Amino acid sequence: MSVTQRPAVRVVRDRTIRIKVIDDCGLACTFCHNEGTPVTVDNQGRAELPFGAGPGRTGRVSIYSETNGVGFLAARMAPDMSFRRAVRTVARAFDADEVHLTGGEPTLHTEVPALVAALSGMGLSVGMTSNGERGRQVMPECSAAGLNRVNVSVFGTTAEELQAVQSERFRSAGLAEAKIRAAEQTVRSAVSNGVKVSVNIVVPGMAHVDRVVNLVESYGQFADVRMLTSIQDGADSTAAISEALARVGAEPVLRTFTAGTSDERTLYRALGGRAVYVKRLLPVRLPDTCASCRFNNDTDCEEGYYGIRLYLTEQGEYMLGVCIQRMDLCVPVADLSKSGIVEEVQAFKDAEVRRLTSEYGAAA
Repeated sequence: MSVTQRPAVRVVRDRTIRIKVIDDCGLACTFCHNEGTPVTVDNQGRAELPFGAGPGRTGRVSIYSETNGVGFLAARMAPDMSFRRAVRTVARAFDADEVHLTGGEPTLHTEVPALVAALSGMGLSVGMTSNGERGRQVMPECSAAGLNRVNVSVFGTTAEELQAVQSERFRSAGLAEAKIRAAEQTVRSAVSNGVKVSVNIVVPGMAHVDRVVNLVESYGQFADVRMLTSIQDGADSTAAISEALARVGAEPVLRTFTAGTSDERTLYRALGGRAVYVKRLLPVRLPDTCASCRFNNDTDCEEGYYGIRLYLTEQGEYMLGVCIQRMDLCVPVADLSKSGIVEEVQAFKDAEVRRLTSEYGAAA
């Protein structure tokens, strides 16, 4: 079925901060950007940049770390006063009312319910992106602490499907099957504990269409499904998503722009009434920061300006980043007020709200 229906359009202003609370992860996805930072455990003890070529002993990759100028390794955040202070400073500066926990894998953080409680206690809406490694174990506590939603990254319904997007250490079918079960258990635990769930599926290319269709049919009965373009694979990823949409009989319903970021997503209704979202990255640039960037062209800039990210370095300093391809642009949170980035980002959000509502005739 061809996807020809024109969906309604909605424009929302970006009010979210991504917080990398942990670097540890038990998967080794071949397309992982790891929020722009190198794999900490594979690079501890290295004194010089770059942080090494290719994956280390974990098999994990961070696809931009050899070229993005990153100058630190990410540390595990704790729900302490410095954490609260850093989040509060950034949230107030950027008028944010939502935070999204990332990693690494947040469910491996032994204090993730306390982190959620600290953030919800500030009046912030809390979300999480997870591959589900320990979601079943921590979801009840996270829900009680105030977790609103979780996006569970799912990579297959069989060991072979998961192995197709993992490093060589996943040659063990038993390991792959255990990870698949953990993701499914996380989705079910979140649903049963009242946490809104979306299942995230990165679609690298046409070879993955069957895998994606299987996942839509498996998970779509009890959770929203989101197809994500692979930022490393460009047009191949886009074509594969179009094919998968056609295969599940999807028709577009609502297109949402997050004004002030590169995030655009469309809601489709698939056969059986399943909700399927497609998330795309638009060529959005900050007017000053991105103007002279060496990646600022139609091929090299793969994520655009996606929003604010918060990191903690191994030296105990909170850093704010605006681009995973240019981690050299990170600034200490302590220096945020004099960096100029707050004023630039806020003005850019205002301009994007006006532009998008005018262009699409949509209500903000």
